[in-house]
Amino acid sequence: MKIYLLSIVLLSALCFQAQSQTREIQALKDWRFYNGDAELASQSGFDDSSWEKVTVPHDWAIKGPFDKDIDKQVVRIEQNNETVATEKTGRTGALPFIGVGWYRTNVSVAEVNSGKQIILAFDGAMSNAEVFVNGKKVGNRPYGYSYFYFDITDELQAGKENVIAVRLENQAFSSRWYPGAGIYRKVNLIIKDAVSFKHWGHYITTPYIGNGLAKINIKSQVQGDNVVIKTTLRDANGKVVAENMVSQRFGDEIEQNISLDNPEIWGTDSPYLYTATLELHQGGVLKDTEEIRFGVRDIKYSRENGFELNGEVVKFKGVCLHHDLGPLGIAINRAALKRQLTILKDLGVNAIRSSHNMPSIEQLELCDEMGFMFLAESFDEWKKPKVKNGYNLYFDEWAEKDIVDLVHATRNHPSIVMWSAGNEVPDQHGSAGVKRAKWIQDIFHREDPTRPVTVGMDQVQNAMANGFGAILDVPGLNYRLPLYEEAYELFPQGFILGSETASTVSSRGVYKFPVEKGPNKTYDDYQSSSYDLEYCSWSNIPEDDFVWQDDKPWVIGEFVWTGFDYLGEPTPYDDYWPSRSSYFGILDLAGIPKDRYYLYRSRWNTEDETLHMLPHWNWEGREGEKTPVFVYTNYSSAELFVNGKSQGIQKKDSTSNLHRYRLMWMDVVYEPGEIRVVAFDDSGNEVAEKSIKTAGKPHRILLEADRETISADGEDLSFVTATIVDKDGIPVPHAMNRLDFEVTGNGSFKAVCNGDATSLEMFHLPTMKVFNGKLVVIVQASEKAGDIKLKVKGKGLKASELKLSSQN
Repeated sequence: MKIYLLSIVLLSALCFQAQSQTREIQALKDWRFYNGDAELASQSGFDDSSWEKVTVPHDWAIKGPFDKDIDKQVVRIEQNNETVATEKTGRTGALPFIGVGWYRTNVSVAEVNSGKQIILAFDGAMSNAEVFVNGKKVGNRPYGYSYFYFDITDELQAGKENVIAVRLENQAFSSRWYPGAGIYRKVNLIIKDAVSFKHWGHYITTPYIGNGLAKINIKSQVQGDNVVIKTTLRDANGKVVAENMVSQRFGDEIEQNISLDNPEIWGTDSPYLYTATLELHQGGVLKDTEEIRFGVRDIKYSRENGFELNGEVVKFKGVCLHHDLGPLGIAINRAALKRQLTILKDLGVNAIRSSHNMPSIEQLELCDEMGFMFLAESFDEWKKPKVKNGYNLYFDEWAEKDIVDLVHATRNHPSIVMWSAGNEVPDQHGSAGVKRAKWIQDIFHREDPTRPVTVGMDQVQNAMANGFGAILDVPGLNYRLPLYEEAYELFPQGFILGSETASTVSSRGVYKFPVEKGPNKTYDDYQSSSYDLEYCSWSNIPEDDFVWQDDKPWVIGEFVWTGFDYLGEPTPYDDYWPSRSSYFGILDLAGIPKDRYYLYRSRWNTEDETLHMLPHWNWEGREGEKTPVFVYTNYSSAELFVNGKSQGIQKKDSTSNLHRYRLMWMDVVYEPGEIRVVAFDDSGNEVAEKSIKTAGKPHRILLEADRETISADGEDLSFVTATIVDKDGIPVPHAMNRLDFEVTGNGSFKAVCNGDATSLEMFHLPTMKVFNGKLVVIVQASEKAGDIKLKVKGKGLKASELKLSSQN
């Protein structure tokens, strides 16, 4: 009864006493930038008027130019099983990320040192960040992927222009891919009462779900005495579904357990999100408010069933993603991230691995909303180096802090179902590495007991021999298919994860003859064949992984290397020039699907029909020669026709991994005209067909936008695919025409990309050659609503226009 009466008194106080203004968040977007070291640039009186005006998030290196001598390395890549060191000219993207960059901005605050606390929070800055306020250094953070913040209350002056300066420095030999440069994720100034929730202070879990009820556990870190938390839970429509009030405190933590009736469950097919509004009161005055979105979901890993989501066995159909956004570089953009995830959703992907770095908040928010599970990775290196100036330099001092901040910043996202402590770390050798793995995993467990930890292991034999793999919650194998059975027998967990798989290489729209399966194939044009039979010495074709995923219940899924091409690591051409981006992607650097997209889609997207043919049918000079035709489909059989003549029926079977998942007509003789495929259901009924025709000469440009209406916020993007077609509208697969772009109205040209790993054309200039008939041009909205017009023209082609609109 006393507790009940106390609650009434507290509630009355909250309702009838005056309330103060709660926290204010200022997004610091407008900065001055200088590429180079600048003496006294941290000082308030420094003249930065000649510096470039930029908007954060920002990548200073993405505009290029490409240069083979940038970060040129003579190195033997152990992860690629190389035995001899060779010159690598495009390993980190050949873009000018090395060096020093300075950022400066001014902020004004009405009050300081009057019961306020002011936090300066960074989601990521690449790299070796040093932060100054009014000339005084307030802190540093070396790891470019870390979240970090500083309390700058005592350094600010009320009613004056306060200068925030950030010095970044990227060293040579510090990365294995294009790391980018600059303040590439958002920066916020958070002004709140000193009596408030601590930064990243909430931890929401759902430890019980069943019988029409969910237990919502909320732990909140608070600062200030005699405080009360009032919590309101709302459903996706904003309706209040539960309320709670609590003041009992242990140290600086207040814990709540709230009952939620008939909860909607978060899952990949129905990613339902609730919102918790948490109010902190002191003496009846509202001191702080935060809103946290969360999902009600249950995850479980077991020897018996592998991975379960909400009580159902689920396999990871995942892809690995580097952090760059192709022609946009590493500067985070929500529209670009959503486009990636929308394409991957159609592919049938249900999980993302952030490789090999900490994810952005925007990416996690979108995965929460769109229904993707997430494997959040932390490091590519521990104590032992892969590159001279990598994370190994900072591991001893910073590893624990970096992990803690990662977990605290992201742990309320229901999409995260696993942490990755590292990728192919050389520490897999020896007892010191085993102890390191245990130490790191224990930190993750301490900060978040609800999720397991994995490591992407490539030295599997060592990990089996020394116990490294045995101590992990989830043993992750990168490739090493011949060791799957042995690892399963030796590891105690009872399951393994394909933490990195395939690494098949291909170039969109490129086909090589004769059609042969094999590793490390290279050609004079520095392209890889899109027959999807080429891979690296340490990897394999997709079907080799499909068999393990389909036939072994103890293999709990895979994360394919990679979903999209990325800047840097141009294997198998990393010692060739020009070659500056990867060939691993299921989609190219512009986000255009390669043929391999449809092979994965035929297996992963179980809701929609897939029927895809390759290659194209423009082969002047190959008349009379064998030109194999492959079909990727979710149907089990099909018949192929060349100019109306049947080439026979092919059926999927288990005679080989290839025949199990592809339909292949190896003896087709090329003749111009039309190839057509007719697919059959299991009863032999014709259910779908598709055709490809020989195209004529390039005639005009077909423009197709991913979204024709975008937001007038100065940040939203429309991605427009330009395709060269003949007079009959048939795509011209060999077209390499140069196109020019003009954007007028309430928008601007942002960037362009053709997906060619060997192209040295700069992304930010409004001109580029198409690659095998296609490219993607990116249009950015202004902050004013209205029409936007994109005009595209090319020599000898009929110009095209596309009307877009931006809305408030």
